Amino acid sequence: MKPVASARARVWLALVIATLAGGATVPAQSKDQPSKNPFQPTPEALQEGMAAFRANCAYCHGLNARGMRGPDLTGVFASGATEEGLFRLVRRGIPGTEMPPAGVFLQEPDTWKVLMYLRTLSVPAPAEPPRGDAATGERIFSARCSTCHQVSGRGGVLGPDLSRVGVSRTREALARQIRGLVEDIRPGFEPVTVRTQEGRAVRGTRKNEDLFSIQIMDSSERLQGFVKSNVGQVTEEKRTLMPAYTVDQLNDRDLDDLLRYLGTLRGTTAAR
Repeated sequence: MKPVASARARVWLALVIATLAGGATVPAQSKDQPSKNPFQPTPEALQEGMAAFRANCAYCHGLNARGMRGPDLTGVFASGATEEGLFRLVRRGIPGTEMPPAGVFLQEPDTWKVLMYLRTLSVPAPAEPPRGDAATGERIFSARCSTCHQVSGRGGVLGPDLSRVGVSRTREALARQIRGLVEDIRPGFEPVTVRTQEGRAVRGTRKNEDLFSIQIMDSSERLQGFVKSNVGQVTEEKRTLMPAYTVDQLNDRDLDDLLRYLGTLRGTTAAR
């Protein structure tokens, strides 16, 4: 089993849950694909499924599928999903999202085996809801986060759109990022500082770059372009523009409320 390096390939199963939770309609099965899993859960097949999962999915979901940057997948079957339904969805992908058709990185037999392997990790849905109050968390988001992030078309654009963050990131991963314990820089939001030959420094997120120019969005959400011949230095920053909210700035109760609200953000339109 050859590892797949594509970051897009690593997030495919995260958005399976997003679509199922949103009630998306799965297209009809094509004639060239089996309608049922043709494999039996033998030790050999499950071993191959585990290898394919670790090569393609563990980067986001963890080696045990309990989530890391992406969501916990151990409850996907407890939610009522079937191997056949998940297979059809995974093979086609979800247009307009980070999830491509699985054919670009995973063969059909391995797709079935990954799903069989995930079934062996299935656990019951949690009996208790997550901590926090979503309504209070929404107010905290509006006051502290919406200047840079948008939800359902409302808010700033300096940071990533969070309309689907409830299914693309685990609660634990979000908590670590909010506290500043981990950096998760998405493509198109890489922090850079451009220093002109006159000594003016502009910090922002890189939006586009070629051999002759660079375009960044500064902290005021202004898109600025620079010709490289007029630039003295371009520095790639180690940390994002997002501030780290320590306990002094955001207490644990407020963090629980914010995380509860973020967990409700699962998108407003379903792929069909």
